[in-house]
Amino acid sequence: MPASPAPETILNTTIDKKETVLTKFTSEADFKSYLSEGNNRSTSGAYFGSSVLENRIRAVPGANIGAVMETQSLPQAGGGAPERVSETNVQVKGIDEPDILKTDGKSLFFSSENQYYPAPAVRIMGNTSVIPPYELPQGRLKIINSLPADKMAVLGNIEKNGQMLLVKDILVVFTDRAIFGFDVKDPASPKEIWKIDLDSQSQLTTARLFQDKIYLITQTGINSSRPCPLTPLTSGQTPLSINCAEIYHPSTIIPADVTYTASIINPGDGKVEKFTSVVGSSGSTIIYMSNKAIYISYTYEIDQIKLMYGFFNEKGKDLISAEVLKKLAELQNLDISNQAKLTELMVILERFYSSLDENERLKMQNEMTNRMKDYSKEHLREFEKTGIAKIGLDDIKITATGVVPGRLLNQFSLDEHNGYLRVATTVGGGVFNSSDSANDIYTLDNNLNISGSVLNLGKGERVYSARFLGDKGYIVTFKQTDPFYVLDLSNPKSPQVKGELKIPGYSSYLHPLSPNRILGVGKEGSQVKLSLFDVTVAESPAEIDKYILDEYWSEALSTHHAFLQDGKHKVLFIPGNKGGYIISYEGDKFVLKKAISETMAKRAVYINDYLYIVGEDKIVVVDEKTWEIAGTLTF
Repeated sequence: MPASPAPETILNTTIDKKETVLTKFTSEADFKSYLSEGNNRSTSGAYFGSSVLENRIRAVPGANIGAVMETQSLPQAGGGAPERVSETNVQVKGIDEPDILKTDGKSLFFSSENQYYPAPAVRIMGNTSVIPPYELPQGRLKIINSLPADKMAVLGNIEKNGQMLLVKDILVVFTDRAIFGFDVKDPASPKEIWKIDLDSQSQLTTARLFQDKIYLITQTGINSSRPCPLTPLTSGQTPLSINCAEIYHPSTIIPADVTYTASIINPGDGKVEKFTSVVGSSGSTIIYMSNKAIYISYTYEIDQIKLMYGFFNEKGKDLISAEVLKKLAELQNLDISNQAKLTELMVILERFYSSLDENERLKMQNEMTNRMKDYSKEHLREFEKTGIAKIGLDDIKITATGVVPGRLLNQFSLDEHNGYLRVATTVGGGVFNSSDSANDIYTLDNNLNISGSVLNLGKGERVYSARFLGDKGYIVTFKQTDPFYVLDLSNPKSPQVKGELKIPGYSSYLHPLSPNRILGVGKEGSQVKLSLFDVTVAESPAEIDKYILDEYWSEALSTHHAFLQDGKHKVLFIPGNKGGYIISYEGDKFVLKKAISETMAKRAVYINDYLYIVGEDKIVVVDEKTWEIAGTLTF
């Protein structure tokens, strides 16, 4: 990795990349010492955390408008292969993500959540009667012949359940405790060809498919008595054993409880090819993958001793004695554990407080309350920062680290374009009982050094959605209204806000319908709302239409995989609790073409000119030329 540059300052905040340097443990004892120190950090800490990865995944960055739901180009040989087939709605063009529905244009692979299997008969003790077999919930993966639409049929079942990736004729299924590879060349007779077992303390965090390789990230709970070596997974009979000296940790002490392992899996045989491991916390991590690298973020808070010294040195010198201030300064540099420092901090402050008379105490209480709020407002970016580790795809090695003020919302807060990483963060909020917050955009170069920034968007609000498209960026913040910001990112060293629009409600998912039309999926009041934004003139974005669904919630608000756009017919699909909705956006007007109430819709795909609405127990096919139902299949 390149050497860290000198620290820089952004609005009273020192950005020191030395805080985020990742180094390897030297031994098990070194690992244990790190854990002990990290676990003592009760109010200050840093943490890699698990991804709500895939559950929190909501705006689709990418340089190309066609990056989302791009139609597959399928061969025309073999007796009428479909001409166009939708793909899973993913973050980056060419990088697939696991989901509960996959298709190759001929078969649908659907992982249902509400299927059942028979439990064995149970004999009642002390009684000759027997409780008959009954059914318990268990997921089952269905393979369905999709063509012709009016003759759909279940070809086969796989007694597994989970999200999937489809790699040519290999279906990869991610279950709770294992990963399976199935040969589905004959969909009616799928064959298990490999299996990866997860360790009892390990679980899947996320995965990506890129250039016929699976990039897998798992997390393994740390055994404090013996944190390493660890074996997060076993491919066939070959365990992946990771020694202590192969595990990275941030230079900032963190309260670690898991070890994350990024690995490359060959989908043909399930073998692990390369890996990298780093300790973290199961609290809050964001994982983003471009076609160049995997980015893993972690959030860390300011050390409390540093926080209190900074406050008194800047805002409260007249509230405490010079001797107390000197002790606080010395405390920062003592070679003792963080827990010992916190204890000593409380002793120092309590002794001084007890030396005051009642009038002085009352004055100090009121002055500190007001001055702390002022200090918090002036140092929003000092209290919480996000470190970012960059992992190269070829060798799965850490190539750079960086840091920005604030915290990320989800994976779409990150986007790589032309060698620069764009990052959307929320800073402040909740420090010293302050509600002050703001939102920033940072551009980081190839070595993750900050090149440019846009600061203080939506003061008092937080980021609800982010979308980066080539040289443009779109940010939604929210508290009471929905500020929609248009950013010019063409010069990474000088990004700029070009336009702003305030409307009721909020958008938690942003999607490009065309180069100058952005769709917002969110809520207004208690109902699901679709907004159509005209961004032709960046300086004056406009909401040119909106549509309110009689739905409290849509799965598209929590996962972008549930959304579908069909550009040919200019329609989009949105699932709801009451059914599925096919909505036209032709002519810049939302028109409800079809509402499907026959099943609890989960996903949709198009094959040729047919739209398949897939629910837990039924598939409804709509002819996109007439908008009439062309076929149904009940499971």
